[in-house]
Formats: sequence, structure tokens, C-alpha cells
Amino acid sequence: MLTCRQVTELATDWSEGLLGAVDRRRVEEHLAGCDGCRAYLAQLTATAGALRRLAEPAVPPALEASLLAGFDAWQRERERAAAPRSPWWPALGLL
Repeated sequence: MLTCRQVTELATDWSEGLLGAVDRRRVEEHLAGCDGCRAYLAQLTATAGALRRLAEPAVPPALEASLLAGFDAWQRERERAAAPRSPWWPALGLL
């Protein structure tokens, strides 16, 4: 059975219906016996519903462009860091 901590880590995906069948069943088994987690998920669901009813704020075009550029740079850095690196020893003439 899942712990309360594990349930809170899965809570957003559970509330949005994004969990697979096995994880959804495990969360629901835990909820059947845990008042605290049921209350937490009820609060999460109510908060998400309230936020969906709010009007989307206007974002100034310059701020949007700046944010998108920052996200693009962050993504490029992640891809660069994940790319396979060339071995260092050919540069030493060892091969």
C-alpha cells in the first residue's frame, strides 16, 4: 500500500485523471483508509476548480517573449547536458 507521502506525490496526476490503472487503484486503496489524504485531495480538487474559474491574466508581450526565450535557453541547456560526450583520450593522441 502507498504511504501518505507517495499519495501526495501522485495527487495532481490522480486529480487530473493522468494515472495509469495500477497507480490509480493504489491511490484509491490508500484513500479508502486515510482521512488525511482524502481531505488533502478534496482541497486540491477544490483549489484547482476555483483556479479554472479565474480569468486568465493578460501577459505583456515583452514579458511573454522574455519568458519564452528563457524557457528555450533552459531546454537547449538540458539537451546539451544530456547529449553524449566525446571521449577525452583521442585529444591526447592515445589512439
